[in-house]
Amino acid sequence: MLVVQGFMKVSEQEKERLEILRRYRRLIEVWHTRKDTIDRWMVRKAFRLAADAHSDMRRKTGEPFIYHPLAVATICAGEIGLGRTSIISALLHDTVEDTDLTLNDVNGMFGNEVTRIIDGLTKIDEISDSSTTAQAETLKKILYTLSDDVRVILVKLADRIHNMRTLEVMPREKQLKIASETLYIYAPLAYRLGLFAVKSELEELSFKYSQPQLYRDIKSKLIRRESQLQEFIEEFKLPVVQELNKQGLIFEIKYNEKTTYSMWQKMRANEIPFEEVYDSFSLDVILNSERDKEKLECWGAYSAITSTYKPNMKKLHDWISTPKANGYEAIHTTVMGRNGKWVDLHIRSKRMDEIATKGYAAYWKYKDKEYVDAGLDEWLNKTKELLTESDEEAIAFINDFKRNLFSEEIVVFTPKGEMINLPSDATVLDFAYSIHTDIGNHCIGANVNHRLVPVDYRIKSGDQVEVITSRIQQPNENWYNYVVTARAKSRIKNAIRNERRSYRKEGEEKLTNYFTQLKIENSKPNILRLIEASKLNGPVDLYYYIARDQVVFKDVKEAFQSQENLVSRMRSFRFPFVRPKSPVLVEEGAGSGNGTKTKDASETSNSQEDLAELDYYVSKCCNPIPGDDVIGLSFPSEPIQVHKTGCTVAIKLMSQYGKNIVKTKWKQKEGITFLAGLHIKAGDKMGFIKQVTTDISEVFKLNIRSFNLDAIEGLIDVKITFFINNTKNLSKLIQYIKKTDGVIKVTRLNRFD
Repeated sequence: MLVVQGFMKVSEQEKERLEILRRYRRLIEVWHTRKDTIDRWMVRKAFRLAADAHSDMRRKTGEPFIYHPLAVATICAGEIGLGRTSIISALLHDTVEDTDLTLNDVNGMFGNEVTRIIDGLTKIDEISDSSTTAQAETLKKILYTLSDDVRVILVKLADRIHNMRTLEVMPREKQLKIASETLYIYAPLAYRLGLFAVKSELEELSFKYSQPQLYRDIKSKLIRRESQLQEFIEEFKLPVVQELNKQGLIFEIKYNEKTTYSMWQKMRANEIPFEEVYDSFSLDVILNSERDKEKLECWGAYSAITSTYKPNMKKLHDWISTPKANGYEAIHTTVMGRNGKWVDLHIRSKRMDEIATKGYAAYWKYKDKEYVDAGLDEWLNKTKELLTESDEEAIAFINDFKRNLFSEEIVVFTPKGEMINLPSDATVLDFAYSIHTDIGNHCIGANVNHRLVPVDYRIKSGDQVEVITSRIQQPNENWYNYVVTARAKSRIKNAIRNERRSYRKEGEEKLTNYFTQLKIENSKPNILRLIEASKLNGPVDLYYYIARDQVVFKDVKEAFQSQENLVSRMRSFRFPFVRPKSPVLVEEGAGSGNGTKTKDASETSNSQEDLAELDYYVSKCCNPIPGDDVIGLSFPSEPIQVHKTGCTVAIKLMSQYGKNIVKTKWKQKEGITFLAGLHIKAGDKMGFIKQVTTDISEVFKLNIRSFNLDAIEGLIDVKITFFINNTKNLSKLIQYIKKTDGVIKVTRLNRFD
């Protein structure tokens, strides 16, 4: 028996060894950049080193750990298109942190570039367990690596893709933290570096783990629709192929189905069901053109297609003449098919398609050519400038940097005709700061297309802007509301902070006096507590507001009062939430099911500490009700915040405070109701309002809280809020009202005052 077991063990090890070699060969197969003998030898050396270093390590899936660095290296080589240095770095990216291998060892074997990338990746992964802002600090480190080598970010994105692909083995709280962090920072960063395929996959996987039921519902509908679409697309393509062949163009047409995440975004933004999203796919027309002919041939293809199908001129975007800041080039158009369906078309060359798919990595391939646009390099340079100048706290820094990852862009011009890319909501102030900090600080307005406008005027694509300055002008706090770019925000903050620093000594003296009167130690932790309680950005602001008597003795005293009054006030509430110390199933209502019933808080413990653990409030940003998929966020001395998992505010908070996520489930209690709302669009007819209010208050026995009505040219727009106990009954109400004569659309309100 022992011999058989030994044989089985050896056999299993042999299978794993063969699988590791198969995955290594796959890496070599997808590696399409330069591969001379030295390149292959160096990569093989890195693989053997990584395999030996991780030989006794396993992932949470139970697989050999070496599968992970091999997968990351394969993504770098095949999906992003990186070369030898990045592949070696990917193979060794966990060795310095998890094994006895040191950076000096790596430097001796593979040189400075590999060492610098691995060092950057290691710094990103050094997360402090003691800090609630650890995730934000980590993200800040990620962005700082842009100053050293952008390949650090590209390898990190490959690492994040593989981690997301294997996220199912993680506990729910970990899934939410990683998915939110991915959606909030990594996906926009991938987009900004031109990695559209990476960005789409990261969004899709984040959606899959943050809102699994909604993901499955939309995915199943897309699959059911696919067979119908294929027939339509084949019919649509026939005349397009004929017209392009007439012009002698060499091309291919690719079908792109929209992701579940992008479909959900459209459904949510337009408040429409899945069936009403018309642009669930797009077609890419990719021309095999020579570089000096590709622009002409792309427009020739556009002309051929629009001679067959009528274009929607409002949907025409020329990203060839004015490429996006991430290097993306294409002609986007939408044409009307023969059966009344709109079809999105993207026309580009093979070179443009490579940049669209692999972004910055492909951009490098053409960088030495004289005709390459320098937009992405310019963005990276501005990013490095922003990073080196910023001394903000991590959370504030990340929020500002996020604004720099804009996706919708406009192109504006200086008086001399220079072109500048800005976010779609940019103002005159944003433009001024993009030119120079001094111009921004002293901006009083601008001439836009020879018309005088104020600093908060939102400029449009194609505008020509001439900034007007005055040496008397200085930045003020109101300017924060006028700008959207991280660069402008950072410059305004720096200018205001420099002015406020002059109040530091006076503020310190007053605060010392307040602490002495209250018998509180003048220590750094107490100062940080006061800053947090006052909702300020840092010590500079604190001392300024104290010096200006905007933070006074009473405010300091209240910041250090105990939470006992809060706890006593919460005693009388009955909580429909539970936060179990170990995972349990909770019934959502009487007689509902399969779960184990959890005792009320009053049955389990009467201690003040346990009651405080169960304190919560439903966040107004998304207004969840029982039945919604929710998460909780727990902060010291505060009730638990409850959000929908898909709430944008929750995604932002989870990405920054991942360690504060708590498992939160609904425990329905009889008589407990929550505020919900409906948005109803209908024809304006006699008695309609009475019918709707009767349905809600008498048929469904709900208490109406507010009712807002707008009537325009025979149509009415109603927003009504009421108290209801769960999503099941809300869905019944929606379906009931949809049957009312004259109703056009009924959707749930997610945000209301």
